[in-house]
Amino acid sequence: MSNAIRNVLVINAGSSSLKFMLFDMKTERMLAKGQVERIGIGGSLFTFSTEGFSEKQSPCEAPDHAAAIQLACGALTDPTKGGCLKSFSDIDAVGHRIVHGGERYSQPVLLTPEALAEIAKLSPLAPLHNPGALQGIKGCEQVLPGVPHVGIFDTAFHQTMPEESYLYSVPRELHERLGVRKYGFHGTSHKFVTLRTAELLNKPLDELNIISCHLGNGSSITAVKGGKCFDTSMGMTPLAGVTMGTRSGDIDPAVVLYLLKNGYSADDVDRLLNKQSGMMALAGSSDMRDVCAACDEGKPAALLGLARLIHSYAMYIGGYAALLGHVDALILTGGIGENSWETRKALLTSLSGLGITLDEEANRTCRGVERVISGKDSAIPAIIVPTNEELMIARETFALVCD
Repeated sequence: MSNAIRNVLVINAGSSSLKFMLFDMKTERMLAKGQVERIGIGGSLFTFSTEGFSEKQSPCEAPDHAAAIQLACGALTDPTKGGCLKSFSDIDAVGHRIVHGGERYSQPVLLTPEALAEIAKLSPLAPLHNPGALQGIKGCEQVLPGVPHVGIFDTAFHQTMPEESYLYSVPRELHERLGVRKYGFHGTSHKFVTLRTAELLNKPLDELNIISCHLGNGSSITAVKGGKCFDTSMGMTPLAGVTMGTRSGDIDPAVVLYLLKNGYSADDVDRLLNKQSGMMALAGSSDMRDVCAACDEGKPAALLGLARLIHSYAMYIGGYAALLGHVDALILTGGIGENSWETRKALLTSLSGLGITLDEEANRTCRGVERVISGKDSAIPAIIVPTNEELMIARETFALVCD
C-alpha cells in the first residue's frame, strides 16, 4: 500500500442529490456516510452518520453540487458531528459513480478534462444520470483541487459481452452512428458479487460461471462466464429486461409506436414505461414489502404482480443457464434479493426444473447476510451475497491511483 493514499471518498451524484461514503482503505472500513437532497431546488436536507454517531438529518443550504460537497467535507472534519478527518487534505482520492461509459470505458479512468468531455458526449445515452455525475465531479474538483478524481462506470463490467449478446437485430449503421446496442447496468454490483462468489466457492475467477441477480426497485440479471459478463438483461438503457418496481422491462417495441399513434407524446411514453409501469402498475406498489403483505391477504392484483415478476426472473435465469452450459452458483443480491424471503421463495420454487431446491428455514431467517439458501440436494447452490457498490468503487479508485 502507498503510504500517501489511504482515505477514499466515494461520490454518487444525481441532478439534485449527492450521496457519499468515506473509506479507510487500509482496513476497507467505512468511516462515514451521508447525502444531500434537493440540491438547487430549495428545501435541501443533509443526512450524515459515522461510527458511534447515529444518523441525523437537518435542513441545509445547497444551491449547487459544490456547496453539497462543502457540506460533506465539513461534516467529515467536524468532531462535534463525529467527523473522522482533521482536514480536507486527509481525503486522498475521490471515486465517482458514473452510470454510462459507452463503448469507450471498460475500466476506471482518471477524470482528466479529456475524459470529462467524453463522458459529456455520452449524456444522450443516460440523460437522467451522466449530467448529474458531471455536476458532482465539477463540484468536487472545486472543493478538493489537486486530489485524484476517478470515474467508475456502471456499464464497464458488461463490456466483455460478445457481439451476439450486445448487438440488436437492427441495421449496423444504428450501432455505428448512434451507439444503439445493449450496454447493461449495475455492473459495479455484479462485479462485486462475482469476485466475492469466487472467494466463497474457492474457485479461480476465470473458471467461474454464475448467474448474478441484482434484484431491487431496479433489477438486472447477468450471466457470468469464466468470470466475465457474457450477457445481461438490461439493454441500451435500464428500462429493458425483467419486470421492476416502476419500469416495464421487456415489451414489444411496437407498443411504443402504437401509443404514439394514439395520442401519447414521447415524454408521455417515457414517463409511463419508466415511472408508471412494473409492479406499480400490476400490484399497486413498487415496494415488495407492500406487495408481499398484500399477497398474504390474498389480494388478486398483488398475487398477479408477484407471479409476473417471478415469471420474468425465471425466463432470464433459465435462458442464461442454457447459454452457460453449467452454473456454479445462483447469486441473489440487491434490496429484494437480500431481504425479501417471500420473493426468494417464490423464485427458487419456480426454478425446480433446474434442479434447484430451497432450504426454507435458511431462507426465511436470512436478511442481508451471506448465506446459502438452497437445499443440500440442490443441483445449483443459491447464495445470498450482499452487494457493496460503494466499496467496489473505493477499491477500484484506490487500485488506479496507487498503480
